[in-house]
Amino acid sequence: MAMRLNEGLDDNGELHEINVTPFIDVMLVLLIIFMVAAPLATVDIRVNLPVSSAKPQPRPEKPVFLSVKADKQLYVGDQPVNVDQLLLVLDQRTQANKETTIFFQADKSVDYETLMSVMDTLRKAGYLKVGLVGMESTTK
Repeated sequence: MAMRLNEGLDDNGELHEINVTPFIDVMLVLLIIFMVAAPLATVDIRVNLPVSSAKPQPRPEKPVFLSVKADKQLYVGDQPVNVDQLLLVLDQRTQANKETTIFFQADKSVDYETLMSVMDTLRKAGYLKVGLVGMESTTK
C-alpha cells in the first residue's frame, strides 16, 4: 500500500508547488497567435500598383506642386529649381508656412531613390504634409 507522507506540505497543510498549467495554456495561445500573424507582417511580393480609384480631393486655392520629371529635374509649379534652391523656393511659395500641403508628383520612370531623397529633404525642412499626386482612373 502506497502512502504519502508530509512531502512538500507545510505544517498547516499548504502545498508549495507552482501550478504551471495556466502558464502553458497562455504560452500555447500566444504561439498560435504569432504563427498566424507572422506571415501577414512580411511583404516580399512584387507589386505593380494600380491607378488610384479614390475620389479626387478638392484643391486648395493656391496649391504648391513639386514635380520630378523623367530627367530628375525638380520643378516648383512651372519654375525649374535645383536641390539647393528647393527649400528657399518652397519657403517663398508658402510664406514659410510649414503646415502647407505640398503636392508631390513624379514621372513613372523616376527611380525610388530619387523620390525618397526629395521626400526626405521635405521632411528635414519641416514640410510634413505631402500629398502624392497620381493619375485618376477613367474606368469605374
